[in-house]
Amino acid sequence: MLDKFQNNISENLPFLPESKLLLAVSGGLDSMVLLHLCQAMKLDISVAHCNFQLRGEESNNDEKFVTSYCEKNNIPLFVTHFDTEIYAKEQKQSIQVVARNLRYDFFHSVLINNEYDYILTAHHLNDSLETFLINFTRGTGLEGLTGIPQQNEKVVRTLLPFSRVEIEEYAVRNGIQWREDSSNQTEKYQRNKFRHSVVPILQEQNINLLQSFQNTLEYLNQAQSMVEDASHLVYSKVVTEEETIKISLTKLLAFPNYKAYLHQWLALFGFTAWDDIYNLVSAQSGKQVLSENYILLKDRTYLILFPKKNEEHSDYYWIKKDQKEVKFPLKLSLCNVDYISNEIPNAIFVDEEKLQFPLQIRKWKEGDVLFPFGMNGSKKLSKYFKDEKFSLFDKTNTWLLCSNNQIVWVIGKRQDNRYKITEHTTRILQIKYKP
Repeated sequence: MLDKFQNNISENLPFLPESKLLLAVSGGLDSMVLLHLCQAMKLDISVAHCNFQLRGEESNNDEKFVTSYCEKNNIPLFVTHFDTEIYAKEQKQSIQVVARNLRYDFFHSVLINNEYDYILTAHHLNDSLETFLINFTRGTGLEGLTGIPQQNEKVVRTLLPFSRVEIEEYAVRNGIQWREDSSNQTEKYQRNKFRHSVVPILQEQNINLLQSFQNTLEYLNQAQSMVEDASHLVYSKVVTEEETIKISLTKLLAFPNYKAYLHQWLALFGFTAWDDIYNLVSAQSGKQVLSENYILLKDRTYLILFPKKNEEHSDYYWIKKDQKEVKFPLKLSLCNVDYISNEIPNAIFVDEEKLQFPLQIRKWKEGDVLFPFGMNGSKKLSKYFKDEKFSLFDKTNTWLLCSNNQIVWVIGKRQDNRYKITEHTTRILQIKYKP
């Protein structure tokens, strides 16, 4: 097994021997074998151990076991403790999900603070099969059927080519001690149900199940690679990226399998309500679908993707009299000038004496009225948006400069006639927008 382990690193992970590595070690069979193999290869390793305090004294004894091993072998060790059950109740999440998140947050914090290059975990081929079956049962796309990746950014899984049987045989043959986790025997966890009840039945049907699964994974990963290539090609033809991501429905619908492309692109932004997204394609303008951090809007012949508004900031921002510069939520400069110049882009010139300070910067609201510069009379701002063919995204991201809540400038778009320069103006204020 050591030779196979070395070959896997040499062929697929050649950067590891020159890297500073942090091993996730629970004290169980898999992680202790991983630790032993890394020692045999004389890799630069340290160990991280999490005590989730879920099994009373058993958890504490796991910690003592790992601590003792590292002390005897002069291996740097990082240990942390979590009140996992309390945290799970507070977060209203399952203990398994919470434990996983806490675990990886700890590993990454140790990696960053101590300048390690990679985190090594002891996931193996059986784990990958169980993950495949769990995702298959829940329902998933192709990416959910490609198993556990051998590398995911800073997390590397060097034991993925090995079965649980191979790992245990190696441990016994080399006299490696490990701790048994009693929670692995209970079937209250979904993964254990597959491990103890489903996989054995499948192995009765095919004694070479794991080898067959490994071959299938290779085919699925090749297919996934082809999907990604096609996805990038279609993306370049259908999508434009500026301040937003705009998906042309006219171009998208030229592809019979357009739903697959939408899934491939939008899953990256946390979307899961796929039927709602597919229905959005033929919905009326203004309909939207939300993920945790993004909004997908239907606007005429486009789907427009953009981040949700940051609610941490106020909706109103103020400009004091004699203030020369604004840096947030957008950049403006203000100065007095002696004359109007049409050569200055993104600028307006207003009669300062007509303004009431402090001025406001805010988003539009229903009932706002604009007196468009160069025109007689007023127009509801919503009508102005419609006439100028503003998209829903354009309207959402338009800022107004206001005096006493009256529009002075639809910033970067249209000045209000009420504040224009006249023959009676004595103080000209230039306001420039810096995109």
